[in-house]
Amino acid sequence: MRTYSLDDVHETCKRRDSWWTVYFVDPAACRVALAVANRTRLTPNALTVFSLVLGAVSAACFTMNQLVAGALAFYLSFMIDCVDGKVARLKGTGTPFGLWLDYVGDRVRVVLCAGGLAYGQYALTGDVRFIVLGAAVAVLDLFRYVNAPQMKRVREAVKEGRQEPGDEHEPFDQDPFDQESQEPQDRVALGRGPRRRSFPRRLNRFLARHRVRSHLISGIEFHAAVFVVAPLAGAWALIPLAAMSGVLLLANEVFLVYRLWLFTRRHGAASSQESREHVLV
Repeated sequence: MRTYSLDDVHETCKRRDSWWTVYFVDPAACRVALAVANRTRLTPNALTVFSLVLGAVSAACFTMNQLVAGALAFYLSFMIDCVDGKVARLKGTGTPFGLWLDYVGDRVRVVLCAGGLAYGQYALTGDVRFIVLGAAVAVLDLFRYVNAPQMKRVREAVKEGRQEPGDEHEPFDQDPFDQESQEPQDRVALGRGPRRRSFPRRLNRFLARHRVRSHLISGIEFHAAVFVVAPLAGAWALIPLAAMSGVLLLANEVFLVYRLWLFTRRHGAASSQESREHVLV
């Protein structure tokens, strides 16, 4: 059996990921993945199930008002969830069913932990705001994971509708705000140099060099704020941190939808009924 190195594991990391994962999870997850790949026969699916079990433990801890234990169990659950993907890519043992299991497991973990946190704090304080908090966290997470694949399907439909012979290399998935790549040819003809990069583009390049995604508040940071940072800080932080991170996540989703709208305008979103049915059905 092949022996893997830590460099091999690092190569399985996503090209860009959330800053929480890059700085607070991957350093530990990579070493755990190395040990699992070299010393055990655990499959990625078994790791996903173990991650879900840890998620259930976290929810149970939250239900009993054991906030620190619940936060640590949630962190471990998420870390193992990262390990399963690394092991799958490292050994080439990923399966289509594993993708489904990983996706559904994430949603189940969030719903369980949101319910456990809400019930535990409501039973302790009688404050109905915690019930609202749990419901809002679950709904916002589900919206994000329903919205993301739908947006992807819209972009793919636009690309298919615009693709013509000889246009294989047209950059349909280009960032709508990538002004540098849209530089008019007449600037070159007039002898003008390229425009100076804007601060957002410089920031994006900086983040890319460190493997960090440009949208700094995603579902992962949302989960970390609600189920790790806030419980570790104490019960007083649950509502403020959850509300703040929820607003930031919702703002990020609105911004992504706005970018999608710009993309469809630029590339002529599918206008026929057939194209709309292809996207929405």
